[in-house]
Amino acid sequence: MTSSPSTPPSGLLPAFIRFFLEQKLVVGLLLAAVVLWGVAVAPFDWKLGGFPRAPVPVDAIPNLGENQQIVFTEWAGRSPQDVEDQVTYPLTVSLLGVPGVHEVRSTSMFGASLIFLIFDEDIEFYWARARIIEKLNSLPSGLLPADAQPALGPDATALGQIFWYTLEGRDPDGKVTGGWDLHELRSVQDWTVRYALLAAEGISEVASIGGFVREYQVDVDPDALRAHGATLAQVVAAVRKSNLDIGARVTEINRVEYVLRGVGFIRDAADIGQATVRAGPDGLPIRVRDVATVGLGPAQRRDALTKMGAEAVGGVVVVREGYNPLDAIHNVKAKIEEIRPGLPARAIVDWTRTDRAALEAFAAKEGLSAFDGDELDQAAWLAWLRAHARPDWPAGVTISQLDVVSFYDRTGLIHETLATLNDALAQQILVTVLVILLLILHLRTALVISSMLPLSVLLCFILMKLVGIDSNLVSLAGIAIAIGAIVDMGIIVVENVLKHLAEAPPDEPRLEVVHRGAAEVSSAVVTAISTTVISFLPVFTMTGAEGKMFIPLAFTKTFVLAASVVLALTVVPTAVLLLIAGRDGPRERNRAPWAGLGVAAILAGAFALTRGWTAAWVASLVVLAVAVYRLWPSADSWRGRVGCMPPPAVGAGPAPGWRR
Repeated sequence: MTSSPSTPPSGLLPAFIRFFLEQKLVVGLLLAAVVLWGVAVAPFDWKLGGFPRAPVPVDAIPNLGENQQIVFTEWAGRSPQDVEDQVTYPLTVSLLGVPGVHEVRSTSMFGASLIFLIFDEDIEFYWARARIIEKLNSLPSGLLPADAQPALGPDATALGQIFWYTLEGRDPDGKVTGGWDLHELRSVQDWTVRYALLAAEGISEVASIGGFVREYQVDVDPDALRAHGATLAQVVAAVRKSNLDIGARVTEINRVEYVLRGVGFIRDAADIGQATVRAGPDGLPIRVRDVATVGLGPAQRRDALTKMGAEAVGGVVVVREGYNPLDAIHNVKAKIEEIRPGLPARAIVDWTRTDRAALEAFAAKEGLSAFDGDELDQAAWLAWLRAHARPDWPAGVTISQLDVVSFYDRTGLIHETLATLNDALAQQILVTVLVILLLILHLRTALVISSMLPLSVLLCFILMKLVGIDSNLVSLAGIAIAIGAIVDMGIIVVENVLKHLAEAPPDEPRLEVVHRGAAEVSSAVVTAISTTVISFLPVFTMTGAEGKMFIPLAFTKTFVLAASVVLALTVVPTAVLLLIAGRDGPRERNRAPWAGLGVAAILAGAFALTRGWTAAWVASLVVLAVAVYRLWPSADSWRGRVGCMPPPAVGAGPAPGWRR
């Protein structure tokens, strides 16, 4: 039932609409806040200069894993059965009492134990970690072997592997070169690259993979042990005690106190060989070198990394739970650019292009040391090569600079996900604007309705940030699904307001007419959206992997629909009052179809240009030219507008120079 002008609509929704119609400044401020805040939290990788950004965390796919924490315990040299009996079982029983745990799984292997604690889905990730640490710190004394120390795993999930890379030698042209052993690459990875990337914000773990870990190896000779009357335990104790600094008390000399300290850290394998195992029968010390061979060698490894069939050394970067993966990858790349100039380099020789005699002759001519034994004198050659231009370098000699080369970067997948939504939104907005223009044939009305699309999406991003909904392919699909319903609310409100404007008396205030038209359909609009939201309630009851996948979609679709209702009852009536009410004359209504056609041509041309559709772009230019020609004022209309030649009076003949 339509309310009469003398009885304005009453109720909560009409009062809500009237407030924003009367407080236009409030609408403008809220609109500016929504735009700025929405741009700040939008998940797209926008470059906005110094504008502060805190985007919604975005990933390519949703994390469907369980709410899981891992406790790792290393007990070197023990069999799986011993690890199960003395480490895994006691720890599992103790951790069953952690609040929120509904399942505990465990695995025992040679020298290590893994316990997986599965928490309820409503348990916060870092709260669960805090409870586990409290439990581990309160374990009874003697529950575990003395050399078995449990540790909590990294604060990441199975989906956290965002960046894989290898270490490769590159020449000044960027071509891959050799000259690096696997143990050298692994040392650079473990002691330089890994620690640098761990310092990047948002990174939980950087795991090394491939190559050989260098270690001191003591190969004991059983016959030598028997001959010298020593035991293996004595050798182990001697090696363990050989790498210690011992502090003593202070002594005073000439009124100055000096701290006594015994320096015992080893510097090479020979120092280990000098360690004393026991005293011999004749009082002479029996050293480690007397009963064993000491040297450098590779540690036992359980992994390998290959690239194009050749062994390589690299690492995997894991993002911290809850951090934006896209920002984390940017931070990792920035850290790589920071450390890249400081990575090791060396001079290498292509022996197919030169020989030792040629290099020695060249070095003698340049006054530098060519070789240090059988190897190049790296310090001399690097200094000379860096001080001279490449054309002056001898044939076959170049610099191999280590570089971090990625072979898995989730940035591309995330950008493709965002581009899918971006293209879908752009296409749907374009189609919606074109349909509205063709059906309404009124430019300002089409713009008012179409403005709800980007505003609703920005408001949805704000709600996602506040609630903690991450962006991924599924959750963003909820926005794309709700695009059609967004403009429905605006069309209903605007059409009803325009009908009331056409039927209202000329002397009635436009604000009252707009308020009456918007309030009349407000309850219907809210009811329509409420039924749609209620239909999604079963989705919110899903659990497990299905719930993690589809609940974010239901949230985003609900957010967009709620945002469209709020905008339809606040921004749209105010925009109609300011832009449409009382401003439409016959001339503009006659020209509106051509104006709409011109705007449609502009939008279609822009879309065709981004897609590279040349024919469509040219066709849109032709349509735009026709629309501009039809809209361009003639000379007579200009004269009539500026008053150069007034029109003839009613009933009089045509004035000179006036043409109808």
